[in-house]
Amino acid sequence: MQEDQQIKTLDSEYTIDILGGNFEKRTLPLKDDYEGQVEATLVRRLCAKPSDKAVLYIHGFNDYFFQEELAHNYNEQGHNFYALDLRKYGRSYLPHQKLNNVRSLQEYDEEIFIALAIIKQEGNDQLLLNGHSTGGLIISYFAARNPNSTLFHGLVCNSPFYAYNLSFFERKFAIPLLSALGKRFPKPLLPAGFNELYGQSLHKEYRGEWDYSLIWKPNHIEKVNLGFLHAIHEAQKVIQNNCSVTVPLLVLHSDHSITVKKWTDDLKITDAVLDVTHIAKYGKLINGNVTIIEIKEGMHDLVLSKLAVRQQVYDVMFNWIKAQFKN
Repeated sequence: MQEDQQIKTLDSEYTIDILGGNFEKRTLPLKDDYEGQVEATLVRRLCAKPSDKAVLYIHGFNDYFFQEELAHNYNEQGHNFYALDLRKYGRSYLPHQKLNNVRSLQEYDEEIFIALAIIKQEGNDQLLLNGHSTGGLIISYFAARNPNSTLFHGLVCNSPFYAYNLSFFERKFAIPLLSALGKRFPKPLLPAGFNELYGQSLHKEYRGEWDYSLIWKPNHIEKVNLGFLHAIHEAQKVIQNNCSVTVPLLVLHSDHSITVKKWTDDLKITDAVLDVTHIAKYGKLINGNVTIIEIKEGMHDLVLSKLAVRQQVYDVMFNWIKAQFKN
């Protein structure tokens, strides 16, 4: 197995992670790409008692793993917790790289396969993939391309990025045109279209309750590469065209979206990034054992919502997991 051979070349030692509190990290050297050296980072927090169940979390765009409470909840439910900081994000970002710069979401297959093989080698027999936003798109796309895999057994998607939050004309005509250009000319930049108010609703230095690196997760991103838009569009086309997923899939999303240019407290009880109707629409088109649940007053990252809401998110997640995996 190719990923097993890759693991033999890695340093097997974990070191203390920046989060502390029994979080450890491990660097995954990857093959060089069009920007040069590439690496990913695997973070873990093991259960207090031995367990053969695990989850691998994959973050979203303009993001990295910092959601400690998510890890603690998985541990309390008997799952060893692992998270990837994908190439060119967070802990894995290198000075010569542009943040988030990939030309196909299949580039992430390398670190995902390595992480899955490591997790399995560490004694975990039942593995869930948990992805937020772009991470939800990544794991759905990955699962659709790897049917009947023995390396993962279920998906939990938190507000997956199944469609651009744009008008019908922009989604049906402008995005395909730009995607075609991005395939041939991946380097040009275009506006990211990312609302900085969302970041302000999260970070404790503004109007939120969470502490994280504003270097790795800034409130505002001005530009993305055209190749990145192409990468997202190619994956979304698969999701939007009746693909099949052969493991149980849970899709969670807020009950409302919001688009504003000035601060409003409604930013704390709605999805300020994606259109939740798109998530529900395209989630329903996926063939397989798919459960779609709406979370009232959820934010885009549902586990960063206000306390009562995120407690509901955890209840829904773990009740679904218990129902799907009764052992």
